[in-house]
Amino acid sequence: MNQIPLVDLKAAHAEVADEVRAGFDRVLANTAFIGGDEVRAFEREYAEFAGVAHCVGVANGTDALELALRASGVRPGDEVVLPANTFIATAGAVARAGAQPVLVDCDPATHLMDTEAALRAVGPATRAVVPVHLYGQCADVAGLAAALPAGVAVVEDAAQCQGATRDGRSPGSGGIASTSFYPGKNLGAYGDAGAVLTDDEERADLVRALANHGGVAKYRHDVAGFNSRLDGLQAVVLRAKLARLAAGNSARRAAAERYDALLGDLAAAGRVVLPVTAAGNAHVWHLYVLRVTGTSRDDVVGKLNAEGIGAGVHYPAPVHLTPAFGHLGHRRGDFPHAEEAADRILSLPLHPHITPDQQERVAAALADALR
Repeated sequence: MNQIPLVDLKAAHAEVADEVRAGFDRVLANTAFIGGDEVRAFEREYAEFAGVAHCVGVANGTDALELALRASGVRPGDEVVLPANTFIATAGAVARAGAQPVLVDCDPATHLMDTEAALRAVGPATRAVVPVHLYGQCADVAGLAAALPAGVAVVEDAAQCQGATRDGRSPGSGGIASTSFYPGKNLGAYGDAGAVLTDDEERADLVRALANHGGVAKYRHDVAGFNSRLDGLQAVVLRAKLARLAAGNSARRAAAERYDALLGDLAAAGRVVLPVTAAGNAHVWHLYVLRVTGTSRDDVVGKLNAEGIGAGVHYPAPVHLTPAFGHLGHRRGDFPHAEEAADRILSLPLHPHITPDQQERVAAALADALR
């Protein structure tokens, strides 16, 4: 049986294999394993792509969010507002910064953080709000920033939206954002990697210091930091893939439009709810996430997997129902839209290399699974 993977990392590697091999040879010849020319070049190139003044490469996306929070003034004992519908790393980064996560529900149509709920959750101890740019589209950063009281920062979790914009604005522009280059992302490394994006030179310098044991020069440590540095080998991979990212995002948009057409009858019959793009968003379709109605989502995923189709679930449990954050004291029913998403959504295979024939097979298998 021919498999249709959720993400085709083999095809992605085949595109860049020669460039990566040559780049690895450069790094090995120069022994530039930590930092070096490849890292500096990638930071410049990604900053230009993302439309921000500064990109600071770090070890992974979770570190990037923690560093962005700390550089924005979040300290132990502060509160940070974030959506319940996100990967647990968002809440984990807040906890690692010593702050208390304050969870809010998501919009039932887009699954992005409910802006009004976030604003209602802001209290005297709130130091930051973390909108999560989920599945490839941006949350309402402008709406948040305009309504938040002075002293409360917006720190964007942009791990899933390399190349996305909202009303022409890129994550980090005019503020600060973190991103992840986990292998399955639109821009993926060959291991863990991440970055902080900002126009604020002071915060960029602080992130760079915090990620280097608090060092601003060799053996000069002005703040207490930790070790989170992007290495030269990962920078080689990211540079090669970055040159193809815009084309890859365009291919993802075309594939999403094709799914919309193929699944239109199922949506019209009320069997599925197709993804919704919020007004002003230029979506980059990191994931194609639909909602199943009237039948067990898990049964549908199982049937698709049995047919060799790599359907997945992002995410099977909202943050407040995970044991790791049970101490927050929430229970089922507290965030109904996030819970409904966790119970009902599934992700179909979508990547730049998926073919129309493969998508037709996915659509047919989904229709069979829903019968």
